[in-house]
Amino acid sequence: MTGELSGTVAFVTGSGRGLGHRMAVRLAELGADVAIHDLDWTSPAKYGEAPDLGAAAREIEQQGVRTVSVTGNIGDPAAVARMKADIEATLGEVAVLVNCAGGDIGASGGKPNPNNALDISFEDIQVLTNNNLIGTMLVCQAFVPPMVRKGRGSVINIASGAAHFGCSPEVVYSTLKAAVVHYTRCLAKELLTEGVRVNAVSPGPTKTARFQATR
Repeated sequence: MTGELSGTVAFVTGSGRGLGHRMAVRLAELGADVAIHDLDWTSPAKYGEAPDLGAAAREIEQQGVRTVSVTGNIGDPAAVARMKADIEATLGEVAVLVNCAGGDIGASGGKPNPNNALDISFEDIQVLTNNNLIGTMLVCQAFVPPMVRKGRGSVINIASGAAHFGCSPEVVYSTLKAAVVHYTRCLAKELLTEGVRVNAVSPGPTKTARFQATR
């Protein structure tokens, strides 16, 4: 590998499994030290991708970089503050932030049911909003200011192809991902002269373990 990210610290939320984990591995392949994250220590085991977050971290370490594992709800400001403190104490300040945590996961831990515009429960709306939009905003508020002070950094918000057209079911999830896209535009405008790049990526359906288990 090129090692073009050697000396860089990256943080990928939702990287215990799925797309987030593959992104974290790729950043490590390019030489970045990587902080990985999941809701709790055993979350990577839910769909059989890894026994726990420690096992996910060991795959990162095989690339010859430093890593740290953090857990917590990105929709909780106190949890985000703890993650930031742990990452900076171990690896230093983050220069590449990937906001990948989220998904169409409701209050019960699975897909909301019902999951259409008029019948989805208020509890599911709240959880989806915290996990997909508020969490992305809170993590940016925590990790982007040091990038601004240094005049360099990159933020990648993971949205969804569903953000760009009307769809049903998954109406609330799709709406929130559309909001993530527009939040990205707004944050990019604010940081236009600060040396920090802000982009959104909108994946389509991807054959992760969770995708296969829930379709």
